[in-house]
Amino acid sequence: MPFIKSFSIEPDVKHPFPFNLSAVQNAKNIILNDRITFIIGDNGTGKSTLLETLAFRLQLPHMDGSEYSKPSFNTARRLLPYLHLKWNMMRSIGFFFRAEDFGDLINSVYRSDQALYRSLQSLKGEVPDHIIKEMVENANSQRKHVRLNYGQDLQSYSHGEAYLKIMSEKITERGIYILDEPEAALSPNKQLSLIYFIQEHLSRHASQFIVATHSPILMSIPHSKIYELRDNSMEETALEDTEHYSITKSFLNHPEAFLRKLND
Repeated sequence: MPFIKSFSIEPDVKHPFPFNLSAVQNAKNIILNDRITFIIGDNGTGKSTLLETLAFRLQLPHMDGSEYSKPSFNTARRLLPYLHLKWNMMRSIGFFFRAEDFGDLINSVYRSDQALYRSLQSLKGEVPDHIIKEMVENANSQRKHVRLNYGQDLQSYSHGEAYLKIMSEKITERGIYILDEPEAALSPNKQLSLIYFIQEHLSRHASQFIVATHSPILMSIPHSKIYELRDNSMEETALEDTEHYSITKSFLNHPEAFLRKLND
């Protein structure tokens, strides 16, 4: 049984941003009675904002280990008073994955390295370079955080492999897992690996997944529910009836027709 039974956002205004987003205006009694729920829609409909607000409300840990005080959560903070949850069973254990957090974390490690190297320039020529490098790595708190949480430096992986490494380290027990566009750095083959991983996890744990995605491959996970956001609605939709599926299928079946129109 999923932990969260349903949710709604009930703002008392329609403007300005973020209250004018489709996800904010139309998220009314969204039923989460499946263990995997997909939220899909075009760019700008508010999928990420919706997931950020849910994760903020649940205080789920996220990639860099920080609290929800970062500026990127300011929009979610504004919506929090209007979010209403109904529970089957309360639980705040889980993980919130945002594709953008991965880049932020890797860049943070790099910036810390560069700052530490600059601070140790006076030792260059007096201390061997490999010792300076070791000193930088030992002093970089961000690098220590990555190693503590993921076993080794994520820079040693490709982006796609690092995404899957994060999943395997953080999705390990019964909980609520909110994933915002996890396919961002995944090839079609790696997306299939993610599907296999989620199915394996659910075969062993009574977890709940809420996923925003543009990927028809991920949406095809059996026994999942899809809510499609449009300008004026957020409705449960069968995979074959979603815009993402129909456009992808039509293009793959007749690419020349689409490309001819682009060249007209």
